[in-house]
Amino acid sequence: MSLLSCPPSHPVLALVDELDALLGRAADVDPSFLTTAHTEAALVGLSRLGDRLAELRLRVLAAAGDVAAEHGSRDAATWVAAEVGLDRRQARADQRLAEALVRRWGGVARAVRAGTMSLAQAEVVVRALDDLPTDLPPGVADRAEAHLVAESGTFAPSELRMMGRRVLDVVAPEVGERHELLLLEREEALAARLTSLTTRRRGDGTTEIRARVADGVADRLLTYLHAFSSPRRAATTDGASRQRYDVRLGHAFGAFLESVDTSRLPLHGGDATTVVVTVEHEALATGLGTALVGDQPVSAGEARRLACTAHVLPMVLGGDSEVLDLGRSRRLFSPSQRKALAVRDRTCRARGCDIPAAWCEAHHAGAPWVAGGATDLADGLLLCSFHHHRAHDRRYVTSRLGRRVQFHRRT
Repeated sequence: MSLLSCPPSHPVLALVDELDALLGRAADVDPSFLTTAHTEAALVGLSRLGDRLAELRLRVLAAAGDVAAEHGSRDAATWVAAEVGLDRRQARADQRLAEALVRRWGGVARAVRAGTMSLAQAEVVVRALDDLPTDLPPGVADRAEAHLVAESGTFAPSELRMMGRRVLDVVAPEVGERHELLLLEREEALAARLTSLTTRRRGDGTTEIRARVADGVADRLLTYLHAFSSPRRAATTDGASRQRYDVRLGHAFGAFLESVDTSRLPLHGGDATTVVVTVEHEALATGLGTALVGDQPVSAGEARRLACTAHVLPMVLGGDSEVLDLGRSRRLFSPSQRKALAVRDRTCRARGCDIPAAWCEAHHAGAPWVAGGATDLADGLLLCSFHHHRAHDRRYVTSRLGRRVQFHRRT
């Protein structure tokens, strides 16, 4: 039976009926019985057919102004979204792409129609072409379109996006540099206007941090976080390497903040920017109890870990809340000591862990710093962030195996 109440008097309607019938025949087909070669052919063929069919749908959408008028809709995209359950924003984006393909960039449309360009490639190419200056010399825009269509046979959408940005350097070098400068200035102004950071305390011990920054800022932050999270290393025996990428980045963000050298930060409230950990001496010595980072409570075990490696100022209190110690000048390992530890230990010293020294932290493995231990090479040991947390987790017992350590859960 036809999908439409009217007879298929137009080739497009006839095609809809034919496709509906063909898809009905394949509705109960189990693709798991395809051979590997046939699965490959099916994936490629269906992807290309899907893009070609999508291009036809966009052509119809671009010509559907009478449908919007018939139903009193704002535009055809709004009517389609309500009729078939699409997201309205996506439907309007489809309509903008449809109009661009039909009215401006016919070469891109023909490539998708022929199956030589994917719809994803077409979207980025159209965006790049629409961003070209309106005052280009005659023929330049056509040459830019032809060049990007030709390159779509080789490059993925992400690569085409970069090529589209510099396409004038290829087809019209005399105007390319000026256009690139205008694009950069526009993007930088937009980034400055949209840059923001918001926080929302969830009430379960976590806070959502949402930030929008310039691409360059994000790249620098990710470079720093990757140094802590080693995201591209293959799985090793430590549990952290099997965590999801976003989880590792979250932990790396915390480690990055702990490593910030406060002496290089601007003055804050007339004094150096300082995070103070306030803790009772007994709790710090035993690892039992709580402490305060600013006014936020943390476990005493976490306070011990922070005192070991992070750039914080520990305020140790006696029984009557008298200040027994307000930091020590040699609480942290010096850069020279850190280099010596890297040469000696080479990797994390936890048993079975091979995270390299560059991604490790210096741990007071002898007498704890809180108990008066020395910050020297003999007592220093490199541990990755994951195992450094284990070393200060009171749920685990740490034992030494020469220059290695291993952890056992307390029973």
